[in-house]
Amino acid sequence: MAAGWWTVLRTVPWSDVISAAPQVANGARRLWDTVNRNRQGMPDEPMGVAPGMAGQEEDVFDILIRSVERNDAEITDLRNQMRSASEIIANLADQNAQLIAKMDAQRQKMTWMGATAALSGLLSVVALVLVAVRT
Repeated sequence: MAAGWWTVLRTVPWSDVISAAPQVANGARRLWDTVNRNRQGMPDEPMGVAPGMAGQEEDVFDILIRSVERNDAEITDLRNQMRSASEIIANLADQNAQLIAKMDAQRQKMTWMGATAALSGLLSVVALVLVAVRT
């Protein structure tokens, strides 16, 4: 099972992933800023139309007013959902950038550990050969 994961992880172009992580984080941050900037210019509460029509037109206009108010409420709700989603995307992009940086640090540590283990093994073989030659 671990060999399968190791194969997958070895095929990932980590240098490309690491170089793209800041761009992903910046793109998510720009999305978050854009959504917030657009959000500030728009009202939070649904806007209604002032009634004042007479006769049968009043019933039609009441229906239209309710429909517009309902649509405004749905638009406000969708804006809130979009803002929440973009905040989540920005947070995930930041976490992804941090994860990539940590994985790169771990990869470097593993490289050093592998080199140290190889050197230690080489020294062990040399010591074994020296002991075998002296006896």
